[in-house]
Amino acid sequence: MNRFALRDRINLLDAQTQSEEIVRILTTQEFPWDIEQALSFALFRTYAVPSIGVLLHETGEFNQRTQKRYDDTVLILDAILEHGMSSPTGRSAFRRMNQMHGSYDISNDDMRYVLSTFVVTPVRWLEDFGWRPFTPHEVNAWTNYYRAVGRHMGIRDIPETFDAFVALMDGYESAHFAFDARSRAVADSTLELLATFPPTNLAPKKLVNLFARTLMEDALLDAFHYERPSGFSRRVFRLALKARGTFVRYALSSRREPLYGRHRANIRSYPNGYKVEELGTFPKGCPVKHGATTGAAPSLTRDV
Repeated sequence: MNRFALRDRINLLDAQTQSEEIVRILTTQEFPWDIEQALSFALFRTYAVPSIGVLLHETGEFNQRTQKRYDDTVLILDAILEHGMSSPTGRSAFRRMNQMHGSYDISNDDMRYVLSTFVVTPVRWLEDFGWRPFTPHEVNAWTNYYRAVGRHMGIRDIPETFDAFVALMDGYESAHFAFDARSRAVADSTLELLATFPPTNLAPKKLVNLFARTLMEDALLDAFHYERPSGFSRRVFRLALKARGTFVRYALSSRREPLYGRHRANIRSYPNGYKVEELGTFPKGCPVKHGATTGAAPSLTRDV
């Protein structure tokens, strides 16, 4: 297949009305590995906001059942992407996600911030390391898709443009990144899990940890009290990722068949299959007492 055939196909689709199809192609065929890494990193960086990281720690899920929580997150989002937001499976996935979120005292601001990381981080990753960056048309479609995801989650005051998402994410991190030992514990558990994924499971854990830290900005490292890697380490690992992008561009062809999250070897919790309605947790209340919750996002347990 022509290396740019999928890009050309995407250019024929409407970024507003066909954003789901565009994101499906980008995620499962054009950039499956890159977007998987970028979305994992997007979720990881949210732990540095204590109101998010502490909550995840206090549930016990992200420390004690890290693999299952990773799998559930991937599979719920995967169901929405594969089947569509308005499909029965997509609606079940949103319902499951909203039931979980609605059981906790999560502010609308935190929900908007997490959404912004899913919009911005993949675009930046591909600019830095992808075999090509997103086109402006693709950025527009990507933004529209996640705006729709946010609406289905009941998030209020969603930014309308990619640039507005950038301003939200960067501003929120500047204001809220801070150290908390519980957030650090969640981050440590996540890095431990990522070190078990092939092919990094073949490398020493210290090397995998160093590689991960070379991808983090100083503000994120400082929020976790992680040691800053040397400039030499940053250059080596980042050049390795850029070299991979060059190899993919010139040596590989576009995927003919989509690669969904459920196909990946990293997903290991459900060897005998799963039902979307049974993914995730079924909490009975928020373990963190925040006091007033006037800014909390609404609980949506109805059909969406």
